[in-house]
Amino acid sequence: MLDEYVALDLEMTGLRARTDRILEIGAVRVSQGQIRESFQKLVNPQMKLPQEIVSLTGITDQMVAQGCDTDSAVQEFLSFSKGLPLAGHNIIFDYSFLKQYAVNKGILLEKEGIDTLKLARKFLPDAEKKTLDYLCEFLHIKRDRTHRALEDARAAAELLEYLKKQFGNSEPEAFVPRYLQYKAKKQQPATKMQKKRLQELIEYHKIELNRELESLSRSEVSRITDQIYSIYGKNSLH
Repeated sequence: MLDEYVALDLEMTGLRARTDRILEIGAVRVSQGQIRESFQKLVNPQMKLPQEIVSLTGITDQMVAQGCDTDSAVQEFLSFSKGLPLAGHNIIFDYSFLKQYAVNKGILLEKEGIDTLKLARKFLPDAEKKTLDYLCEFLHIKRDRTHRALEDARAAAELLEYLKKQFGNSEPEAFVPRYLQYKAKKQQPATKMQKKRLQELIEYHKIELNRELESLSRSEVSRITDQIYSIYGKNSLH
């Protein structure tokens, strides 16, 4: 039986681990069915937040301007969760962002985890939907607010504990953590030449870049540069 674990939830700037960024990390350490410790970090993603993310989470550009850098936030979380399996609602989604970070930084990150979404699909057929929002209403799990990392991590932990209590004795194998598999390709930082060319383009065309230039990867700069070329042409500086 799963006696100790860390329930995790991330808020991100989008849905793609390769191109979007971590915005907030929330987690709780659970032992013997009780939350023993919590972790929360707001992260400065070095970009202007999409309006749909602001509306969904309530996190604003002003708030993240006071947040810590991604390196510090992820490293502190890895220390907080060291040696323990992860749990979460669609945990592989959140884990993919951590894995992408680890691969980019050359850090070995291998974790086991358990997915409350898969468990809900297995054990709660009467629940019309299997989203965390719906299941919290369905099972009367209280949250102060939705789509914030720490509150959602707490909710995932409460959901897991409910499922363990109801079904753990009859089907203990369902509550054994499994190896989390996500293949991430290392993203190289942008070269000086790439950044110089992009800087020239955005200045010449008076384009507002919604991400800090120094934070961009090689592929991100290439993609943005290609987008500018597609609009203005490759000889747009001449």
